[in-house]
Amino acid sequence: MSHILIAEDEVKIATFLEKGLRSNGFATTTVADGETAYQYARGGGFDLVVLDLGLPVRDGLSVLKALRQEAVHTPVVVLTARDSTADTVAGLESGADDYMPKPFAFDELLAASGSACDPRAPPSRRPSRSARSPSTCRPDGPRSTVS
Repeated sequence: MSHILIAEDEVKIATFLEKGLRSNGFATTTVADGETAYQYARGGGFDLVVLDLGLPVRDGLSVLKALRQEAVHTPVVVLTARDSTADTVAGLESGADDYMPKPFAFDELLAASGSACDPRAPPSRRPSRSARSPSTCRPDGPRSTVS
């Protein structure tokens, strides 16, 4: 079963993500601050990180930059209220595989999660082949939608 790290400090959004991802066959772990997200993500064991930028303790962008500097190639989908062009460019240039502004449609997050790990996606939008396993970001079990 694919395991997704959710780094989100807003309880309602974190709960929504957990429920939706679990109902689509993913295992999830949720953390509410950037330092914990950094420690968990650099420790490995996750197939994807869903990362908010406005996290307490350590900003999500600094988490992303540190992970990429340490050659952690786990795909990262940024999910944030920061929706300016400059923020989007900064997130993608820092190594995000996708960037989604809030509010978001859950189906878009599922699609972004898949494209971040899809070997057919453009190389600039996904980690290197050596950093992924063939089953990365594939749910186990039936897919369903969040109600």
